[in-house]
Amino acid sequence: MNQESRAVTTNQHGNHDDLVAVVMRHLRSPFRKPIQEHNREAFAQVQKLVADWRGPIILDSCCGVGESTAYIAEQNPNALVIGVDKSAHRLGRHAHYQNAEAGQRYILVRADLHDFWRLAVEAHWQLDQHYILYPNPWPKAAHLGRRWHGSPVWPYVLGLGGRLVMRSNWVTYLTEVASSLALVNCSASISPLLARHEPITPFERKYQRSGQQLWELHAQLPEDGRYFSAIEAE
Repeated sequence: MNQESRAVTTNQHGNHDDLVAVVMRHLRSPFRKPIQEHNREAFAQVQKLVADWRGPIILDSCCGVGESTAYIAEQNPNALVIGVDKSAHRLGRHAHYQNAEAGQRYILVRADLHDFWRLAVEAHWQLDQHYILYPNPWPKAAHLGRRWHGSPVWPYVLGLGGRLVMRSNWVTYLTEVASSLALVNCSASISPLLARHEPITPFERKYQRSGQQLWELHAQLPEDGRYFSAIEAE
């Protein structure tokens, strides 16, 4: 990723007009897409570790090459840190980006998060922290349903609880997430990342090199997840 990155362009001004309707529809309706067997098998391997673990669990979703996963593990030595990405190619490049000392407690898993998150809720995971760092804005207005908070899997992100940390180079993506959280009475804060901020993912490094403003969202999700009916209805 040595090339510079262009700023996000969109035909959408402010939060999407259909945001509330879309999020509420997903909150009221369970996601019934069949879970793929390879994702179930990948989750089962992780679940063996989680079942024996008695400390905090941190999930690094869309972890890419796992640079952020190693960093998070280094900063949280008492936690089990799990990085998940669907790309074998990205995960295969982890050794080049690994920056934690040997012995840090983290694992990388290849799985689709649409299935992994649902399986984690089914297994009653309660996270201490949940990171979703770049890039998924899908900035065209027609693509709201491809953004995490506009997809049917969003209620399962909420159901995992923990402190949610999201970063993006498109602030509207995060203001939409904050508005989605407000629908379930959960407040979120959004703040700019300083230009001198130390990047922890290749995308973050690329965006910084291009002079783009980066943003971070923080929200503490309720632990019991009972503010929506989708999962309980299954």
